Amino acid sequence: MLKPTIAIAGGTGHLGKHITTALLSQPFITSFTSIVLLTRSETTPSTPNIPSNPKLQLRKYTPTNLADSLKDIDILINTIGPSGHSFKETLLRTIPKTNIKMYIPSEFGVDHYIHDFPHLEWDAKKRHDQLARDILDPSVKICRVFCGLFLEDSIGPWFGFDTRGGRYECVGSAGEVVSFTGLGDVGRVVAGLCVLFAEGGVGVVPDVLHVAGDTRSVSDVARIMESEGGGPIEVTEVGLAEYKERVTKVVGSDPAPYLRFLIGEGKINHSSAGLGCDNGVVNPGERVWKWKSLEELARETRGRPWRDLEWPSK
Repeated sequence: MLKPTIAIAGGTGHLGKHITTALLSQPFITSFTSIVLLTRSETTPSTPNIPSNPKLQLRKYTPTNLADSLKDIDILINTIGPSGHSFKETLLRTIPKTNIKMYIPSEFGVDHYIHDFPHLEWDAKKRHDQLARDILDPSVKICRVFCGLFLEDSIGPWFGFDTRGGRYECVGSAGEVVSFTGLGDVGRVVAGLCVLFAEGGVGVVPDVLHVAGDTRSVSDVARIMESEGGGPIEVTEVGLAEYKERVTKVVGSDPAPYLRFLIGEGKINHSSAGLGCDNGVVNPGERVWKWKSLEELARETRGRPWRDLEWPSK
């Protein structure tokens, strides 16, 4: 089988740059012909954190030549953020005009398909998924990747972790576990899926993948941060039912308050006791790489991630 050519939309963004970097790194890059970063014709993206590589291409497109820009692409990875739903649809509607064989849509967070409430961003993703199934040929593999919470972005006050003040407030039980995955590991997961395709075609790539670099409770997180210099941390609980009722009264777009009660409901638990864990599909026995842990984050931040962030008090 010929080595695939991979295109990334949003490949220099917050998550996209980690996926691009992983694809260009060993052991993954040897499985691919080239990595194409799609960029609007009027802009040249800044790529200081992405390693230079002869297999990396910057390819400019316009809305009218998008199909031509994708004509030699085998795998399309969509990492466009919440503000880009219009272009996501344009990108999706272009796929039937190409020879793309695998599409990885912009999911990467929590598995919102199990939620029992509306939410503007997640509902837009559901519509995108349904459109993909409506318009793509069944031979095109759609692979949805769910990583829980991004490790580096999660131990902060928006989720109730007041690392500066030494107070963690959780919604529901402090013993309920939640799954975190480092941004670099998310990149390696996607690169691993592309290697699976390169080695065995679409038939060996799963439709859905739940992964987790680390799965811990809020109480666990507090203990880990304390052990690395975070100081004494007070953990408190607020009522789950009342909190969820208040948050879901209005259909919102900010995911943070919803994610807080989803943690309490155990719906971000990517373990065998929760939604299942598919780490072994792309990284069996951690033989390809070592997952980043909460202990590692604690050491990097001396037990106080985001401690310098100014955050309004309640």
